[in-house]
Amino acid sequence: MSFTWAPDDEPPPVRISAFGWILAALRASLLIVLLLSGLALLLILRLIERPLCGPRRPVTPYITQAVCRMTFVILQMRYRAEGQPMTERGAVVANHASWLDIFTLNARKRIYFVSKSEVAGWPGIGMLARSVGTVFITRDRSQARAQTALFEERLLAGHKLLFFPEGTSTDGMRVLPFKSTLFAAFLTPALRDELHVQAVTVIYTAPPGQDARFYGWWGDMDFGTHMLKVLSTWRQGSVRVVFHPPVRAADFADRKALARYLEVQVRGAMPPERQRL
Repeated sequence: MSFTWAPDDEPPPVRISAFGWILAALRASLLIVLLLSGLALLLILRLIERPLCGPRRPVTPYITQAVCRMTFVILQMRYRAEGQPMTERGAVVANHASWLDIFTLNARKRIYFVSKSEVAGWPGIGMLARSVGTVFITRDRSQARAQTALFEERLLAGHKLLFFPEGTSTDGMRVLPFKSTLFAAFLTPALRDELHVQAVTVIYTAPPGQDARFYGWWGDMDFGTHMLKVLSTWRQGSVRVVFHPPVRAADFADRKALARYLEVQVRGAMPPERQRL
C-alpha cells in the first residue's frame, strides 16, 4: 500500500470581490503591525531572558501565544479548544492541514515547532520561525544523531516540541498515516522514562457556502494566494482543537507502536465522515 496522498480534484479558483480586496488589505495591515510589534518585544526580552535562563524561555512564549490569539480576533475566526494541554515534560504531535496550524496550536499552548530546514530560508517567515525557537531538521540520515541530540537538549530543558508526523499538510479532510521515524527520538535512554507525548487533533470548518477544504493547504498550492483567500473572506469559519490525554513514551515497546497509538487518537476526534477518508 502506498502512503502518499494527492487530492482527487483541484480546489475551486480563488475569486476576490472589490470589498474582499479592501478587507484583505485591512486585515493584512493589522496582522503586520501585530506580528512586528510582538517580534520586537520578544527580541528585546530575549536579550534579558537568554543570559539569565539559558535555553529555557520562561517569558517570551507568552508573547507568541498572545499574538496567535489576537490573530483569530483579527480574522474574525471562531476558535474552540477541548481537553487540557499537558503539564508534564514532553512532546506534542498533531495533524497538519494548513499554515494556520502555527497560530492554531500556539494560541492554546506554549510550544516550539519542529520544521523542515527549508523554512529557515523563507523570506520573513524564516526569521519569525527562528525568533520563536523553531527547531529545524533535515532529511539527511547523516544528521539523524545530531538532530536526536538537539531534541533531547530542548525537551530536557522543558520545551514542548511539536511534530507533524504526517510529513505534509493535507486538505484538512483526512489524517494521513503517521511516519514513525521521528518517534525514535522519544525513546532514547535519556528521554524514554522522562517523556510524555500528547496528541492533538485540529479540525477546521469552512465558512458558510465555501468548499469544505477551504482552510486546507496542500500540494502545489500557492501560499500567497491561499492567505489572500482567507484574509478576503468576510464570514469566516472556525477551528476546533482537541487535546488528548498524554501518554508515557516508556509504555510503548517501540516507535511504531507509539506512532500508531497517537495516530488513532488524532483520527478518532475527526468528524465521522472525515475518519473514513
